[in-house]
Amino acid sequence: MAGNTFGQIFTVTTFGESHGVGLGCIIDGCPPHLPLCEADIQADLDRRKPGTSRHVTQRREADQVEILSGVFEGKTTGTPIALLIRNTDQRSKDYGNIAQQFRPGHADYTYWHKYGTRDYRGGGRSSARETAARVAAGAVAKKWLREQFGTEIVCWVTQVGEKEITFENEDFISQNPFFAANQSQIAELENYMDSVRKSLDSVGAKLHIEARNVPVGLGEPVFDRLDADIAHALMSINAVKAVEIGDGFDVVAQRGSVHGDELTPTGFKSNHAGGILGGISTGQTITANFAIKPTSSIATPRESIDIYGNSVEIATHGRHDPCVGLRAAPIAEAMLALVLIDHALRNRAQNADVRVNTPDIARLGGE
Repeated sequence: MAGNTFGQIFTVTTFGESHGVGLGCIIDGCPPHLPLCEADIQADLDRRKPGTSRHVTQRREADQVEILSGVFEGKTTGTPIALLIRNTDQRSKDYGNIAQQFRPGHADYTYWHKYGTRDYRGGGRSSARETAARVAAGAVAKKWLREQFGTEIVCWVTQVGEKEITFENEDFISQNPFFAANQSQIAELENYMDSVRKSLDSVGAKLHIEARNVPVGLGEPVFDRLDADIAHALMSINAVKAVEIGDGFDVVAQRGSVHGDELTPTGFKSNHAGGILGGISTGQTITANFAIKPTSSIATPRESIDIYGNSVEIATHGRHDPCVGLRAAPIAEAMLALVLIDHALRNRAQNADVRVNTPDIARLGGE
């Protein structure tokens, strides 16, 4: 299987399956002398891990990370960083009935046709559990970006199924199981998700993500535009079906006189472009939205086929997220961080000596 490595200078190769011994990643290209310990990584893993509320899978995984290499006396050495997260709560017997059947909406059918084999236990490599390794790598990237530029990345859920969540205060995001920025809607969301779970069905979600204090100049036109790589990164997350940068599809109804972010000596007057122009960061806040489909593993009986092409009725029983989007925020933050650190290092390699007299107006004020 190819396609398990992300990045060009700061590269991350993930490995492992949902019901295997464990998951992990190898980070290559991390600059030396970055203070790093397990606790720096664990905080983000705890935000993503399963079993944290009744609205997500009840699989109980501590997701304790182990740093196997690349760190000496509390600092990165510049050598490959190996991170390992052991699986401890697999229940493979839950999947015995689908060993020769394809779950609608899952990767079962396509993996079987492509490789001629598949790990049916929890989806194997196609499981969202693979993203634990991404979150671990992303935590390293986030720390470097924070120390170098003061970059902060934050993501929150803006819609669950039919329920839109209005923004109130991002301080609430870490205080509820929905990663919602509105405390007043939590009770409504609790009741809604209870009803979804009892109906043996699932729902999708929409999330918003921002990266603040991003330096101007990141992005490599024409094929490695920053927005293109962000879209690539977010689309690589399990179940993501749509990504929009800045105002996204709303630009269709905008006039050029509105959409074009005007520049002034003291800053930009707006940020419809989402902090990226010509595929290069402007120094403004980078903004994006993405949509996650309903969880495919549901207990509602549905029509499918087995590996011989025979018609079957399939219902997936076990421990599954009724809305996988509820745990997507730390995953998206990790992927955005991996894009930004890679482009920051690429930009430093090529353009470290570039100097212009024009002020960095995004640092002066405005949007």
